[in-house]
Amino acid sequence: MPRTLNEVVFVDGVRTPFGKAGEKGMYAQTRADDLVVRCIRELLKRNPQLPKDRVEEVAIAATTQIGDQGLTLGRLAALLSGLPNTTPGYSVDRMCAGAMTAVTNVASSIGYGAYDIAIAGGVEHMGRHPMGEGIDPNPRLIGEKLVDQSALSMGNTAENLHDRFPQLTKERSDAFAVGSQTKLAKAYEAGKIQPDLVPMATRHSERGAGLATQDEPPRPGTTMDELAKLKTPFRPHGAVTAGNAAGLNDGATACILASEATAEELGLPVKMRLVSFGFVGVEPEVMGIGPVPATEKALAKAGLTIEDIGLFELNEAFAVQVLAFLDHFGIADDDPRVNEYGGAIATGHPLASSGVRLMTQLAAQFKEHPEVRYGLTAMCIGIGMGGSVIWENPHHADYGKDA
Repeated sequence: MPRTLNEVVFVDGVRTPFGKAGEKGMYAQTRADDLVVRCIRELLKRNPQLPKDRVEEVAIAATTQIGDQGLTLGRLAALLSGLPNTTPGYSVDRMCAGAMTAVTNVASSIGYGAYDIAIAGGVEHMGRHPMGEGIDPNPRLIGEKLVDQSALSMGNTAENLHDRFPQLTKERSDAFAVGSQTKLAKAYEAGKIQPDLVPMATRHSERGAGLATQDEPPRPGTTMDELAKLKTPFRPHGAVTAGNAAGLNDGATACILASEATAEELGLPVKMRLVSFGFVGVEPEVMGIGPVPATEKALAKAGLTIEDIGLFELNEAFAVQVLAFLDHFGIADDDPRVNEYGGAIATGHPLASSGVRLMTQLAAQFKEHPEVRYGLTAMCIGIGMGGSVIWENPHHADYGKDA
């Protein structure tokens, strides 16, 4: 039977403010599933023209699928969000790219015609569930030298990246980190972050009830001198510090994806169109290089080159992995097209949730930059992978002409 593939569009995306992991963090005694449920409920509220029974799938990612992040989280989140019990759901795990993978999974199903509308997102409560909690890596990985011991520590893989590319100095990483903090502070001052933030009620047995309305991790005003004094926890006299890497964070994201025809039928906004995506494996010991071949794959599938990309949202797990990407493609460290609103070094990186944050910020930037036709969201992924997704700007004069 002949099939017609559907164009897939990004309708809307939101996130909670990101918190610092640990007992002092604002989400210390808030459930992980409540964070992502809050996002889904806000999406439904912001898009009242979307009947709840038209949502045909909920895919939610978490890296540590245990406790309040376990038990087929997508299905539980659907039920807790007020969607009908006929809406199925499932969980996704691709470490840092969990939400990104949730998006590409449901987008593929929409494109194929399995359904028309889905919700995708991710959550990570690293305070309740530290990365690696309860895991038992097969000893053959190290014993048979399939990977080096350093591959199981993301910070060590970042140090390895500094070793492999000596031009990626600590000073460059620190300067990039200062830029991330500065750009986020300016974006907050200009009111560019707040529209897609969902205020989140919090509770604590000692501090009482609260309301989270902005990100907790940012350190505005950070200087090079301050970063130069920080310890290098992964290696004596190393290059990776708490200042040029993302921290340990709690937070959630969610977005609506739909076929272009269904979005038009229901009067849903179209903030981006999916063009292509690519996931790849790389040497686990230098997992930070993953976005490079992933982007090359996505560009090749789209018939585009890096020169066609006008905006970049690159996840800042470590400054060095963003710099490796920029060097490879001949992009300056301070290129204004890159992470215009700052990145994970400032905002925070609750692992599996971050992919949708990148997309939501790119969608906002598309509206500000109608001259830009294509944008890219990309991230490195633990155990040696990379992911990259290319989007088209509906505000561009040539939008959809060669779709």
